[in-house]
Amino acid sequence: MRSAALRPTVGEVARAAGVSPSTVSRVLNGSPRVSPATREAIEAAISELGYEPNNAARSLVGGRTHTVGLVVSEPHERVFGDPFLAAIVRGVSREVMRARLQCAVLMANDAVDREKVERFVTQGHVDGVILVSLHEGDRLPDVLTAAGVPAVLSGRPMGLRRPVTYVDADSRGGAALATRHLIGLGRQRIATITGPLEMPAGTDRFDGYCDALRDADRPVTRSLVAEGDFTEHSGAVQMGRLLERHPDLDAVFVASDAMAIGALHALSRAGRRVSDDVAVVGFDDVPTARFTNPPLTTVRQPFDDMAVALAQRLVAQLDAPDAVVDHVVFPTELVVRASA
Repeated sequence: MRSAALRPTVGEVARAAGVSPSTVSRVLNGSPRVSPATREAIEAAISELGYEPNNAARSLVGGRTHTVGLVVSEPHERVFGDPFLAAIVRGVSREVMRARLQCAVLMANDAVDREKVERFVTQGHVDGVILVSLHEGDRLPDVLTAAGVPAVLSGRPMGLRRPVTYVDADSRGGAALATRHLIGLGRQRIATITGPLEMPAGTDRFDGYCDALRDADRPVTRSLVAEGDFTEHSGAVQMGRLLERHPDLDAVFVASDAMAIGALHALSRAGRRVSDDVAVVGFDDVPTARFTNPPLTTVRQPFDDMAVALAQRLVAQLDAPDAVVDHVVFPTELVVRASA
């Protein structure tokens, strides 16, 4: 028997049978929309290659695993320590269970983890996958669609070769709202701490910041831009660097509440009063935003609605594998508190 690392994939079964990966997936999921001859060829390839014999046998009689994979491309500590990720994981898990399915949370932080996750989700262990916190260059969405595994992305995809259903919030519009608010307060030197610029949320929120400045006939000053990684620590570090470069800055739009909380700490250590000296706006509206000192002005994205939409779209694909690829983008809103 092959080792776990060498077990055949859906793609190998498809090549052996002379069909597409999506056709193999239909057979594994018990779909009646496969001709007897094609089904026989796929079953023969499964037998010859030794593709997950137990899972295949179960699937070929029309069953499912009744399990959904929730793949988060971040380190373990961030999955449950980051308020946004924790909220999405909780919301998706709750909604999946309402659909009488199990939810397997899988972390894919590095190349080794991603390879393990890729094999797990393409070898019949889950019926479909929800992908969260994808980074540019991550090949898992393309692998899943090529293998015919139903998938939904949390966040706008970047650079994919195949269309895929996704759920997002209007990050660009929300960032523009935040920056316009700071302009409307009369702030003159408005900095930003972006998220990772190889993630859609990072680029979209930076683009929204730039949109608002340009609409107000203000330049985008590169030295007023610092790139964080959506963690509180990076918010504190980058706020300190911005103050070193521009001691006279009087406002900052921070692309996540976690980073904004770090920025508040850095401003306090530097003796800057929020919002008298420096106005601060975050993004997310996590529960702790109401209890910072001072309470954080931020952009709210509807975590619960997004989680429900992610789960519902995946369940719809499980029921109709040929469902049309679509997307939904939820509006965001500015929540004004004392920090700005």
